[in-house]
Amino acid sequence: MKTERNILIAFVLNLLFSVFEFAGGLLIGSVAIVSDAIHDIGDAMSIGIALLFERKSKRPPDRSHTYGYLRYSVLGSLFTTVILLLGSAAVIYNAVNRILCPTPIDYDGMILFAVIGVAVNLAAAIFTRDGDSLNQKAVNLHMLEDVLGWLVVLIGAIVMRFTNLAILDPILSIGVAVFILCHAAKNLKTIGDLFLEKTPKGIDVESVTEHLTRIEGVLDVHHIHIRSLDGMQHCATMHIRIRGDAHRIKDQVRHELAEHGIRHATLELEAEDEHCHEQTCRLQAAETHGHHHHHH
Repeated sequence: MKTERNILIAFVLNLLFSVFEFAGGLLIGSVAIVSDAIHDIGDAMSIGIALLFERKSKRPPDRSHTYGYLRYSVLGSLFTTVILLLGSAAVIYNAVNRILCPTPIDYDGMILFAVIGVAVNLAAAIFTRDGDSLNQKAVNLHMLEDVLGWLVVLIGAIVMRFTNLAILDPILSIGVAVFILCHAAKNLKTIGDLFLEKTPKGIDVESVTEHLTRIEGVLDVHHIHIRSLDGMQHCATMHIRIRGDAHRIKDQVRHELAEHGIRHATLELEAEDEHCHEQTCRLQAAETHGHHHHHH
């Protein structure tokens, strides 16, 4: 796995560097560097976890995980998101403290550090550039973010070196922390949606139902449930009342679902006059009929 090797190199680079930089930030007395270190450690952790869970999530379904292991990659991102949330909260707390009682900073050390920071992260970003998996793309994004974070610190350090405005340092670090918080919050929402089995983004149940009822021989579609395993692979189950050749209809339905990004479908076919046993079913069917008078 070339991708995995690249991610691993990026991970080792990042982790070693973040630890080194965390210590350096404490020595120099710059909270901006410490907060960037937390950002980087968080990123390195997420890469590490992504690697572990990415491997696990590729395992085929088995008896204990009949849906497969895709959710493990989601679990991985949950871990890192929580780490980042805690980290940025700590950073904000420290920065506010620092604004209240400023301490001297070694600006030259800070500039030196920021230059190394930009270089190391740029190298890591270039390493992880050509990836195909979503996880790899996310890793690359992390790397670019780190480069930007370091550029900001570098510019801040140069400005402080010449103006002596030490308060810029905690302000910068709050900026970095807020940036991390926003990202983490977005992530949390995505993860929450997956675990709550919400309808996947970009899929409209009404339009799926309507497209399916257009298929010749499909009388109506009810009990339609669509869930996503990891945000990219979606599953659906549904009951379909049909008239005509079940085989053809099933093929067409699967094809239509694939068009909507649903690769894995479980279809229950019912004859025209068959009574569906579940009560809610009739309600649902009545509802969808109310919405779509124009039957093709």
